[in-house]
Amino acid sequence: MLVAEKNQFAYSRRIVWEHLISHEREAMLHMGEDFKRYMKRAKTERETVILTREIAENNGYKPVEKVLSPLKSGDRVYQVIKGKALIMAIIGERPLDEGVNIIGAHVDSPRLDLKVHPLYEHSGLALLKSHYYGGIKKYQWLSLPLALHGVVIRNDGSKIDICLGEDDGDPVFTITDILPHLAKEQMDKKVTEAFPGESLNALCGSLPIENNDIKERVKESILGILNRQYGIIEEDFISAELELVPAISPRDVGLDRSLVGAYGQDDRVCAYGLLMAMIGINRPINTSVGIFADKEEIGSVGNTGMQSNFFANFMAELLDKTTGQYNDLMLRRTMRFSRALSADVNAAVDPGFEDVMEKNNAARLGCGPVVTKYTGSGGKKGANDAHAEFMARVRKIFNDHHIIWQTGELGKVDQGGGGTIAYMLANYGMDVVDCGIALLGMHSPFEISHKADIYMMYKGYKAFLDL
Repeated sequence: MLVAEKNQFAYSRRIVWEHLISHEREAMLHMGEDFKRYMKRAKTERETVILTREIAENNGYKPVEKVLSPLKSGDRVYQVIKGKALIMAIIGERPLDEGVNIIGAHVDSPRLDLKVHPLYEHSGLALLKSHYYGGIKKYQWLSLPLALHGVVIRNDGSKIDICLGEDDGDPVFTITDILPHLAKEQMDKKVTEAFPGESLNALCGSLPIENNDIKERVKESILGILNRQYGIIEEDFISAELELVPAISPRDVGLDRSLVGAYGQDDRVCAYGLLMAMIGINRPINTSVGIFADKEEIGSVGNTGMQSNFFANFMAELLDKTTGQYNDLMLRRTMRFSRALSADVNAAVDPGFEDVMEKNNAARLGCGPVVTKYTGSGGKKGANDAHAEFMARVRKIFNDHHIIWQTGELGKVDQGGGGTIAYMLANYGMDVVDCGIALLGMHSPFEISHKADIYMMYKGYKAFLDL
């Protein structure tokens, strides 16, 4: 009779920290500091693209439109799409139509967008109307310091960049909540009904101008400030993209400083890991491609989301500039033979809410990146559901490169669910599986990640791409 030693056959998660030697622990902590600096500058999709492009160019990447043909092995190129998405590639040794290695993350996050006509006055106060973007718990955005980020395009076509509320000397904005003494009706309502979306209006001023002939004197005062500081008028809001985001800097969490708290880690933590992997690769066997997409939180729509053609267009550009003889069949072969990770976060077990998770199949902080075979909801609806063969391939890559990783699902069956860009990549015929780190407080204004997971995610992405 076969007698197994203890844990010889059983699977168990490993804690990353316990398997790192001293210099790896130092590298992990250093990456945590770098990640916080990245997140401080990247609070919107536009800012993330600007910063990603800056880092890419500092590491040898050039705009694909400005690179002369033919591209050769080791060449680094990128393309910015409408200022809100970015795609980058390192040309490999093998022809593209034999397949490429792809990782796709998204750079948009839940937030509050200002409406087209946002500014109004009520009860002697000036306020800004917003429309929430993505899935949020609306009550989490009340009584919170908010910063205003975005762009305004004036009538003459000039662009004004706005970032107000991040520096210590800046004013901030906030959405007020009712005091508990008068909140009986609010407290008796369901959470989904107690905080209507139309009530998410941010306080932005109270001082009136001195001209008593003007009806809305506080609103006019605010418009005057905006004109003096930025040269804009009220009509310019029509051609603006302005976002209210938490005016909170990334911070270490915990006495041991093992965790990072920051807004927008879904999914800019995966975007950061992907970027670090893409600048750490030199000359891969297969071409490596990193996608930084927009609009994932609202269905990946629009011409900067993954449902558009920007990815296929970029791959067509690469084929033309590597072979000089692009045709549609080559593009289809390239897509069909490619392999991809959908880099998006998962939910970690939260000790305060563990009843929504199934413990055998839930991710945990500090146990490495999470490979998620399927997402979706209610019978895997909307899931990609990776094939066993590709799961085995990713498993082998990670194990061969000593990547500490885990598997995880997004909650119990019928509890809820979610989706990623995985199925959109799979539509091209390639194999895809979800792989990102686990978070606490996902979609909240202050999400929590583990520094060890960030470090191991970077190593895992680099191992996948550098083949």
